[in-house]
Amino acid sequence: RDLINAPAGDMGPAELEAVARDLAASAGASMSVVEGDDLLEGYPQIHAVGRAAGEAQQPRLLDIVWGEEDAPKVTLVGKGVCFDTGGLDIKPAAAMLTMKKDMGGAAHVLGLAAMIMDARLPVRLRVLVPAVENAISGDAFRPGDVLVARNGKTTEIGNTDAEGRLVLADALVEACREDPDLLIDCATLTGAGRVALGTDVPALFANDPGVAVADELVAESAAVQDQVWRLPLWPGYREQIDGKIADLKNIGAGPYGGAITAALYLAEFVEAKDD
Repeated sequence: RDLINAPAGDMGPAELEAVARDLAASAGASMSVVEGDDLLEGYPQIHAVGRAAGEAQQPRLLDIVWGEEDAPKVTLVGKGVCFDTGGLDIKPAAAMLTMKKDMGGAAHVLGLAAMIMDARLPVRLRVLVPAVENAISGDAFRPGDVLVARNGKTTEIGNTDAEGRLVLADALVEACREDPDLLIDCATLTGAGRVALGTDVPALFANDPGVAVADELVAESAAVQDQVWRLPLWPGYREQIDGKIADLKNIGAGPYGGAITAALYLAEFVEAKDD
């Protein structure tokens, strides 16, 4: 909550990195960072979204690793958009007022990581946070641009305010490279989730291998009166994110089902663990 409530001027990508470094150091974890133009070689969508913020708040990917190498692998990915203007598809002023919270996914996974490491759970933990600011400048990415993700899939930009899924895509591809036993991403991904379920019930999605874990989480959340609810990765909506000049689009075809099409976009960058 402290991270989310901090003003964006005090909690940009550089400051979020400092928080992650302090956490890693206190737990005896290792941490690495890919920053600025170094992202171009492996994480081009993170770079594209964050490059307009300037030298002081360059985009970066934070990577924390903790635990025994041979323990079950748990990977957490958190959206770290430290402030979201909407980019060139700029948000209305009222909608921008609360956008310091757009790094809530990053705050969630860092908090969960702190609990896991403090409890010394027998897992090999990895935390990936793409930390950016979706700013406006002459260098900002544009509607109609085509971005190439870490796995080579291309995305046509239909709206620069659907940026979280772009940075998460690169991080999810990297997360899957190690075949984790459990992969969880947390994000303030789209207001469409709130339209579907209101302000008190977060939406949850799971691919086929993750359904059992997701349903257990739904049941546990009800037991402690902190409800989450699983929405479907409905394949009938998948065609809405087909691109005309690229593999994918970063927004759906209309005003309905936006939470589902956002999750379907992320699913394009997740490879299930081999049995």
